[in-house]
Amino acid sequence: MDILVVLENNNGAIHRMSLEAIVAAQKLADEQNLSNAILAVGSDTSALANAAANYNTGEVLTADHNLLSIYNADGYAGAVKQVIDQEKPRYVFFGHTYMVRDYVPKISAQLQRPFLCDVITLNNTNGLTFAKQAFNAKLAVDLGVASEGTVLVSFQSAAFNADLISSGSAEVRKVEVELNEGMIKTTAEEPFQEEAGGVDLTAAEIIISIGRGIGKEENLPIAEALAQAIGGEISSSRPVVDSGWLPSFRQIGSSGQTVSPKLYFALGISGAIQHVVGMKGSKNIVAINKDGEAPIFELADYGVVGDLLEIVPKLTEAILAAKN
Repeated sequence: MDILVVLENNNGAIHRMSLEAIVAAQKLADEQNLSNAILAVGSDTSALANAAANYNTGEVLTADHNLLSIYNADGYAGAVKQVIDQEKPRYVFFGHTYMVRDYVPKISAQLQRPFLCDVITLNNTNGLTFAKQAFNAKLAVDLGVASEGTVLVSFQSAAFNADLISSGSAEVRKVEVELNEGMIKTTAEEPFQEEAGGVDLTAAEIIISIGRGIGKEENLPIAEALAQAIGGEISSSRPVVDSGWLPSFRQIGSSGQTVSPKLYFALGISGAIQHVVGMKGSKNIVAINKDGEAPIFELADYGVVGDLLEIVPKLTEAILAAKN
């Protein structure tokens, strides 16, 4: 086996970032004529495995055990390591989620194999390399692995477009893993959030993002009303968080969350690179800004030059009218 993608369960469905990792595996498999497979881990993986079987992959593996009914780093690391030992893949791909950050370093240490985390792209020009961002996303660094053996790789959110996943029909095969209660030394708490009350913006399909162009904190309800009308989540650029107008878990960018929603509103956001790296994977970008020369317009699919304080309320009103 050449490539193995490990899935993450997101409330009974395949996590979006796992789908992006599958796209990465499909791309590499096509370019280098490699085999690829998908692994579902848990206590009952039938739903995830059946869903994954509809994608273009060689086969879908399942690692089921009653000690994996609730996520714990020791159990997941132990199960995935055993599958790696049995199947011996060259590359193991993950989405770079909070869960992956928790348990995959354990696998890396146990296998004594490298873990290339938060990768943004693959490059086959002069041998396979993996690019990572450095210096606050101002540079991209290419990493390669010269030694033989398994390489663990996690991909940053939006590094690949989940909509580009190719379909197929794969067989499901069960892989036996042996776990015991003595191996489980940690107990998982609730799924990680940046802070109490936080939201995972990476799962949002519509995001209304606010920049310093909103003017003042008292104007935030204008954007919040649009988010409520359209069913989106509120986010912001760093200056808004630094001003204390929104909590840090709402921040998009190199020092915040990286997202790839179907629709991204950039309200009063100039388009600094630190923000762009966190949302450039969005499927459709709508920018509203007074400054017609703002860099965000180079990235936007739709741009409106004007005062967001005048435009956004009218847009909200039109959306609500259309619903009625």
